[in-house]
Amino acid sequence: MRSLLEVVAIGLVVLLALLAGLFVRREVFARGHGTVELYLRLRQTAGGRGWAPGFAQFRGDDLRWYRMFSLSPRPRRTLSRRDLKVVARRAPSAEEAVLVPADWVVLQCADSRAQVEIAMPLHTVTGFLSWLEAAAPYST
Repeated sequence: MRSLLEVVAIGLVVLLALLAGLFVRREVFARGHGTVELYLRLRQTAGGRGWAPGFAQFRGDDLRWYRMFSLSPRPRRTLSRRDLKVVARRAPSAEEAVLVPADWVVLQCADSRAQVEIAMPLHTVTGFLSWLEAAAPYST
């Protein structure tokens, strides 16, 4: 009986340590200014699925996206404003509104690798578009 309690206690300590790690990681990134909440569609699946919650940091010409529930210090995806274009803008569908808040905006974008959909609050869209348009012109 005692060994079962010890295993449960150790499991709870590990779980609490992982949760603390998630919160500390998020706080470290949030202090780095230029951090916004942003969902990224990792895959196109039926029923509005495939969205992953996360946050992004503007770093020079890059937008670095990190998964919300990950311990990795590295971004899951990096988008360069040099080749990123906004193709369309829309509200989340009724199916997507299960995860993506209904008052957010979904931007369909394309870069040199593929198309990508990102969702963000309306007040963040203005800053994102300004950042995107502020890219230095190419010199050939």
